[in-house]
Amino acid sequence: MSELLAAISADPIDPAAVDAAVAGPEHGAVVLFTGVVRNHDGGQQVSTLEYLAHPDAVRFLRRCCEQVSAESGLPVAAVHRVGPLTVGDLALVAAVAAPHRAEAFAACALLVELIKAEVPIWKRQGFAEGVTEWVGI
Repeated sequence: MSELLAAISADPIDPAAVDAAVAGPEHGAVVLFTGVVRNHDGGQQVSTLEYLAHPDAVRFLRRCCEQVSAESGLPVAAVHRVGPLTVGDLALVAAVAAPHRAEAFAACALLVELIKAEVPIWKRQGFAEGVTEWVGI
């Protein structure tokens, strides 16, 4: 198993780097989740979006990755973006590799749910009408 990748970055995420962090010749399946900024939320058009992270957020992200890896015995990786993003940008890329697809899908789904529930990252959305809202606070 390679070194665990758990990072928070203001730079665009390279999905190939996240994939490479888990891939190996013993794995027949790599599940790569990409969370993409969409142009709407709650029936409103999103015009701006920004992610802000608590200073210890990377510690929480690493803990999520370590938990899923320990429970599954599989390599996992995750990178979350912060700062201003635009529609189509990658906000989260998570990956899990496994010998077979079912276990890779299950572990990746668990990883994404843990990240959303445990990592202190907040989203501020701006809507076309000029209204902003915080999500996750």
